[in-house]
Amino acid sequence: MTAVQALSEALISNVEKVIVGKPEAIRMVVIGLLCQGHVLIEDVPGTGKTMLAKSLARSIGCSFNRIQFTPDMLPSDITGVSIFNQKTGEFEYRPGPIMAQIVLTDEINRATPKTQAALLEAMEERQVTVDGVTRKVPEPFLVLATQNPIEYEGTFPLPEAQLDRFMLRVNIGYPSPQDEIRVMEEQQMAHPIESLERVVAVEDLLAGQSEIRSVPVSAEIKSYIVRLVNATRRHGEVYLGSSPRGSLTLFRTAQALASILGRDYVAPDDIKAMAVPALAHRLILGPAARSREVDAREIIQEILAAVPAPGGEIS
Repeated sequence: MTAVQALSEALISNVEKVIVGKPEAIRMVVIGLLCQGHVLIEDVPGTGKTMLAKSLARSIGCSFNRIQFTPDMLPSDITGVSIFNQKTGEFEYRPGPIMAQIVLTDEINRATPKTQAALLEAMEERQVTVDGVTRKVPEPFLVLATQNPIEYEGTFPLPEAQLDRFMLRVNIGYPSPQDEIRVMEEQQMAHPIESLERVVAVEDLLAGQSEIRSVPVSAEIKSYIVRLVNATRRHGEVYLGSSPRGSLTLFRTAQALASILGRDYVAPDDIKAMAVPALAHRLILGPAARSREVDAREIIQEILAAVPAPGGEIS
């Protein structure tokens, strides 16, 4: 068992003590963490989005902050402010909630575009600038953003430029009846997160982030990634296809998935497994597709079926 495989299995099994019956969603968030990307969790209220973020932070021993977005929130409420200290005669920086290792931005589409944009520098450049002074965010750094896909009243949809900065989009979904019963039984006396302990050291996580970059990717797999992404740009029902950032995301997350599964190479199945969470949120559908309520995930599945994968063993 590789170090990354052991690390990811420890994280997933620990978080599953709180988030019952959703190992695939947890795995996607762990992949985002290993790839130093950010994850958009899109689902209805009450499915465990906040608990997933808290459980992950506790499992690593990371600092955790939660930002509840509202229409009256200001950018300084995220990045922090400089306050004049009368005793010292100098301005002192008071860090905002973005200065944590794992940050949950709850209902991100309820904030105004100006406030949403305050996240862009931190997410992309891993720094914040307040009053002309730039400060680095701590490492590791992961933004987990949530939004409700059903309720649109009083919301500000994320612009394409900001959606593109999320490495993956994940759906948790409702639990099965058996899992829902288990949730009730496990929370009868106390919430499982109260007894959740750290299972992975921050140093091991940082080492795992470096290790996955060394997983070899063959020329055939790289060509397959590019052909899939190009197919999103030529699809008749897509107004705007995936950006090159989508290709890089597919490349990097496939490396992470292969490493999590204990392989030292990327296979076509890794690309297929990561295509929907990595690419679907980067597509802008045309009017005809929107009128027929076609989902971008369905289009990615069509493309996967139409674009031939490399054959034989990938070495």
